[in-house]
Amino acid sequence: MMKTAFVIFERMTALDLIGVYDPLTRLRSMNIMPEFSWQFCAITESVTDDRGLRFTPDMVAGSLAGFDLLVVPGGFGTRPLRHKTAFVDWLRSAGPVKLKESVCTGALLLGAAGFLAGKRAATHPSAAEELKPYCASVVSERVVDEGTVVTAGGVTAAIDLGLHLVERIAGAEVRIAVARQMDYPFSRSWPMA
Repeated sequence: MMKTAFVIFERMTALDLIGVYDPLTRLRSMNIMPEFSWQFCAITESVTDDRGLRFTPDMVAGSLAGFDLLVVPGGFGTRPLRHKTAFVDWLRSAGPVKLKESVCTGALLLGAAGFLAGKRAATHPSAAEELKPYCASVVSERVVDEGTVVTAGGVTAAIDLGLHLVERIAGAEVRIAVARQMDYPFSRSWPMA
């Protein structure tokens, strides 16, 4: 079984979350990994994204240590949250999680929790300077895989990250099948075999 924690918070960008969520959850919906499971995790009882879309978390303020995969979206809320001790301490509870990911400015949160130390990382181009203190270098790539931590660039890179994770978890053929099911177009970064 693989358990995924999708971290949600006030003023996140919904596409950062859903862009990863969609390809990953197809592992179960396409019956590739029926045991693949996930929870939406927050420190508040409800979450509203940066445009008014509301989410209800499955888990509130519980430890993230028991998950296999952690996904942190970006959004306007990341900038103040990286300075909020309660949130950063909660995120640090994911220390034992084997695979941690972020999309866009979610890298600021992984960085504030100490998960990017000594690693290359990607983020939205507008946040590159803010990310520099948290990592070895900021890289202008769609997806940067540093083994235990994978970061993605701006908002739409979430889909590329989701497909990258599908490939890491289940292989290139499954990534191709999921991309086809999503009708995700051919690109140089995702050649269709």
